[in-house]
Amino acid sequence: MLDLNFKFNADIRTILAEKGLDGDGRRWHQRLENIHPGNVEMALSEPAGSYNFEKLLTLISPAAENYLEEMAQLAHQLTVQRFGRTIRLYAPLYLSNYCTNSCRYCGFNKENKFERTRLTIDQAVEEANIIASEGFRDILLVSSEDRQFVSVDYLIELVGKLRDKFASISIEIYQMSSAEYAELFEAGIEGVTLYQETYDREVYTYYHPSGPKSDFDNRLDTPDHISAAGMREVGLGVLLGLTDWRIETLALAEHAHYLIKRYWQSHVSFSFPRLRPAYEIEGSQFRHLLSDKNLVQMITALRLCFADAGLVLSTRERAELRDHLVKLGITKLSAGSKTNPGGYSGHSGAIEQFEIDDIRSPAHVAAMIKQQGFEPVWKDWDIAFIR
Repeated sequence: MLDLNFKFNADIRTILAEKGLDGDGRRWHQRLENIHPGNVEMALSEPAGSYNFEKLLTLISPAAENYLEEMAQLAHQLTVQRFGRTIRLYAPLYLSNYCTNSCRYCGFNKENKFERTRLTIDQAVEEANIIASEGFRDILLVSSEDRQFVSVDYLIELVGKLRDKFASISIEIYQMSSAEYAELFEAGIEGVTLYQETYDREVYTYYHPSGPKSDFDNRLDTPDHISAAGMREVGLGVLLGLTDWRIETLALAEHAHYLIKRYWQSHVSFSFPRLRPAYEIEGSQFRHLLSDKNLVQMITALRLCFADAGLVLSTRERAELRDHLVKLGITKLSAGSKTNPGGYSGHSGAIEQFEIDDIRSPAHVAAMIKQQGFEPVWKDWDIAFIR
């Protein structure tokens, strides 16, 4: 059935601007406060899994905080129905902490003074071999904005050496053009994660004062470039703690809905990165840090509106919380993560992008997943299927 609320000719900039979701979201604050228990109960009585803006608005409202147990049960049931009892495991491989950006929340900020590290192709392969020896067949290549070194050619060469070891190779790096993403897809990269960080233009400008990443619109347009290149997976997210999580969730959902409607071949996933301490960065300076309770609310609300979206949780979160969140709709977990180049081999004392919280080994995390009644999956598909 045609979604009459979706404007096929509208780009994501227009959609967010018309709904007031690329600013401070004041027009929605009173609406959120006016939602009452009856509205929440009505939203929860609707079939779970389909996106509706008003439904999501209701489920992330303060009134819905008293319904988290019911939301959690529905999210669990829907996730098992759509994904079975499987949790994919992946590991990030950091390639460089050189950066041309000055993001105020990141340890790799170009203004920070420390000895920078780049991995050669051989060094990156050595790190990847350690990751593979832990059982992983799903790897995420991560880099700061270091185009001069971590170039398209570098990535193509590296992927050529990793394809026999990993069934799934994705990237989380600086934004690229559709043509560049198409080259990487052809080389064997099948997914891209790119956080908008925040959909509030003013807040974005403050936290990204200089560097290529300071261009809000270019960042916002990049998931279109990723999808247009034919990438199998597109990962979205906001950096939780920069501004009001409720308004960010509405903008994030609108972005996902837009991509799903326009690019049917790409699978959309959500990540939930909360701000963490980093080099020269203290968490106390951020006024919008998200509570565990509201993180649960955000995760379950998005699951109840996006039945088939992947929900990804990293080692930013502490072990005890991750154990509980596994049952609430999460489909993919990182484990044993190192957020600095050379971190797995220990050859370098490179600065981390941020501090992780769950320091358990991959085997320990896999055992936890089994204890929760789920099955850890190191590989759930093969790239040959789409070639």
